[in-house]
Amino acid sequence: MNVQRFDPTSVFSPAEMASVRARSDFTGLLCVIHAWVMIGAAMALYAVWPNPLTFVAAVIVIGSRQLGLAILMHDAAHGVLMKTKALNEWVGQWLCAYPTMGEMIGYRHYHLVHHRRTQQADDPDLGLSAKFPITRESFRRKMIRDLTGQTGYKQRKAQFLRAWGEPGRPFGERLKTFWDRIGRQYSVQLILLALMTAFGKPHYFLMFWVLPNITWQMAITRVRNIAEHAIVPDDNDVFRNARTTYASWWVRALVAPYWVNYHVDHHLLFYVPCYNLPKLHRLLLAKGLGRRMEIQPNYVTMLKLATSKSNPLAVAA
Repeated sequence: MNVQRFDPTSVFSPAEMASVRARSDFTGLLCVIHAWVMIGAAMALYAVWPNPLTFVAAVIVIGSRQLGLAILMHDAAHGVLMKTKALNEWVGQWLCAYPTMGEMIGYRHYHLVHHRRTQQADDPDLGLSAKFPITRESFRRKMIRDLTGQTGYKQRKAQFLRAWGEPGRPFGERLKTFWDRIGRQYSVQLILLALMTAFGKPHYFLMFWVLPNITWQMAITRVRNIAEHAIVPDDNDVFRNARTTYASWWVRALVAPYWVNYHVDHHLLFYVPCYNLPKLHRLLLAKGLGRRMEIQPNYVTMLKLATSKSNPLAVAA
């Protein structure tokens, strides 16, 4: 089936459209700088007051900003993070995608299919939402795997093996394939290691870059994926085949950075930069469209909905 589309020109004035579509090199770059400053500040906090509490806090803050970099890469993939195209492409790749082991151009082609075919049988992201609702026990097991690094380790291992290529091929050919696929990502990891070494903290690379990436980032990425499309009310209605989830300031800081929670708004107008999504949301509500949109009041309510499947064993007992 075809997804019902939204014509914003029938609702918004030209001035309103221009307002929400406005892109800014300064604002986009400020978001990226904010993410890296928070990462550095979290490491500095532990360096000044090294104890278990500041260690856990640093891992959580850095993991949330790593997800934040992936979200900013997502905006750059849409071509809307910054106004200047060359700056948008460079920052999206080298400061957002490669540090988190991503690749923006390939993601762009894949992701735009998701927008065209949201929640349809050929949606490349359908597997992230099709299995819901699940039981609370299943969700708990998944979160344990995420927070203990099992999910992240498997993903990074699979990424490495795919890039290294099939055994038996010439070494030079496999090395070229590796570079073409994830060589730049690993180069950025070496740069980060060199920077931490220059500050006399080479061990911070494992403690405060690799560890957050394969633990906290995995967990909140799962929550993000669930929130965006799991058990939405109508797969064929653009107002209801994605979800906006309201979030307090601390949830935005630790779980849903850079306005990623405004997801139905993003699907309605995917050319709106993330920093304009709150403005877009207010406009949609002001136009009386809030009642048509799939909105949940918080992430706890959303997760209860997503984990509402009964456990057959518990029911039998």
